[in-house]
Amino acid sequence: MTKATLSDLDVQDMVRDELEWVPDVDSAGIGVSVEEGAVTLSGEVDSYAEKLAAKSAALRVRGVRTVADDLIVRSKGTPPSEIDIVREVDHALKTAVNVPRSVQAEVTDHHVLLIGEAAWEYQRHAAQHAVQYLPGVYTISNMIRLTQRPSAPDTQQRIADALTRHAQLDAESIHVAVEGSRVTLTGIVHSWAESAQAADAAWASPHVTEVLNHLIIKAF
Repeated sequence: MTKATLSDLDVQDMVRDELEWVPDVDSAGIGVSVEEGAVTLSGEVDSYAEKLAAKSAALRVRGVRTVADDLIVRSKGTPPSEIDIVREVDHALKTAVNVPRSVQAEVTDHHVLLIGEAAWEYQRHAAQHAVQYLPGVYTISNMIRLTQRPSAPDTQQRIADALTRHAQLDAESIHVAVEGSRVTLTGIVHSWAESAQAADAAWASPHVTEVLNHLIIKAF
């Protein structure tokens, strides 16, 4: 098997192997299907943390363009009560280093809804990270808004410069378009990790409140 001849069956086999390899995933209950590099994970897992680990494992595999996560969390043991989950979520958000006080959570039937406002995308991510491994959390909706910021005429160039600095990215294959505080990324990258890195570079701008990542992943 060469880098240039990866079929959907090859990708499917590698995703299954990766799921079996990682220690925090029980691959026995996970189904894997692949169509033109798009992976769908189905079945049941024991926790939201395992659900995230399974998706991350699939995204690491060469040839994977995107992952549709249809995994369902069904705890094998007795899950915490909703009151206990509320307490743990509230404590996690209050003690997390990068989560602003303006962020709050609503818990309904093991689902956590994050609301409020943050200044940066990394703060939105930190809020979700703070609660995603808590027992009894099955799903999370991150509806935290970003504070509106003024646009800047050099935003496009500064993001392009940031992409150029990243050793793992071919900046010439990535196009950056800026409209107000919204950034759209188009072009071709070679892995999901590169796509995520490019998006992170755009989010780092102090004048950006939305990033549309339309990068196409072509393994080789």
